[in-house]
Amino acid sequence: MPPRMSPALASSLLPLLRLVEPERAHAIALAALRLGLGGTDSSTDDRRLAMHALGREFANPIGLAAGFDKDAVALKGLMRLGFGFIEAGTVTPRPQPGNPRPRLFRLPEDDAVINRFGFNNGGIEAYVRRLAAPRHTIPVGANVGLNKDGAVPERDYPALVAALARHAEYVVINVSSPNTPGLRALQAAERLAAILGAITREVERRPPLVVKLSPDLQDGELPDIVAACVEGGAAGVIIGNTTTTRPAGLRSRNAAQPGGLSGAPLFAPSTALLARVARIAAGRLTLIGAGGVFTGRHVLQKLRAGASLVQLYTGFALEGPALIPRLKRDLLAALDRDGFADAAAAVGADLRD
Repeated sequence: MPPRMSPALASSLLPLLRLVEPERAHAIALAALRLGLGGTDSSTDDRRLAMHALGREFANPIGLAAGFDKDAVALKGLMRLGFGFIEAGTVTPRPQPGNPRPRLFRLPEDDAVINRFGFNNGGIEAYVRRLAAPRHTIPVGANVGLNKDGAVPERDYPALVAALARHAEYVVINVSSPNTPGLRALQAAERLAAILGAITREVERRPPLVVKLSPDLQDGELPDIVAACVEGGAAGVIIGNTTTTRPAGLRSRNAAQPGGLSGAPLFAPSTALLARVARIAAGRLTLIGAGGVFTGRHVLQKLRAGASLVQLYTGFALEGPALIPRLKRDLLAALDRDGFADAAAAVGADLRD
């Protein structure tokens, strides 16, 4: 039996990991979570945090984004931390090593990271076995993408969804990573419609489909993309993935590294895009807000902009398991300050003003 550890104690060890090369530190963190060393949040979520979305019940709206546990190796440990849901992946049909190292860079002065992993993962066969192994005590989503070489989107995405249909509470179609050449072109409405159409034709019994979009989309592209998602049978969209832009004012020496930027600099632009998509979708899609979430107030701002669910990545990577219970406490306080009876009441509030 591993020693009992609280999320706060687990987070207190993070300064030691920051002395280690970033990708190796990430591997150590995953190994610790597999051993149950991330701690356990044994508290019961306040019922005011409950959310109904994607046909599922979520005890709270705060989830872990894809990219942290690409191969679904640490699900059991992650499910103990107090998240409302977990998303594992991105997984591709065949194993692939991803891009050459180094490919993960800390930007400590900016509360950000840059990655250019390139969908490094062990492939769908091993992923499905791991995803199916632990009992899902909270909803678990699967994020799927394409191999760098030999991909056929209208063939590969349906095959991935079919493989996951009995093992994931929802499946995310990732067409927005900046680190696989040509992938973002699949966000174009015509290409997206073809992919969703192929899934609908070929996978009769499937979990809710969610499309993960780039935060770098232009306003003129959004109506057709939203229409393609709705007409293609998607249940929701995630806004958004990492950005290839570099906002003014970044201070870290790694800011010019190529790849996708995530973390604090992404909060404002991703939340603004979320609100624009929410206005266009007009309730026809479940929206998941991601990008730069570090506080309970950030979670509430995503909800107010139209998200029903909110995802973390960089905040969790930088602050560790203690962040999750703090976010829930702070979200409750923020709901009280803004006069919302519960989290569900806050969804889209800024669109109604």
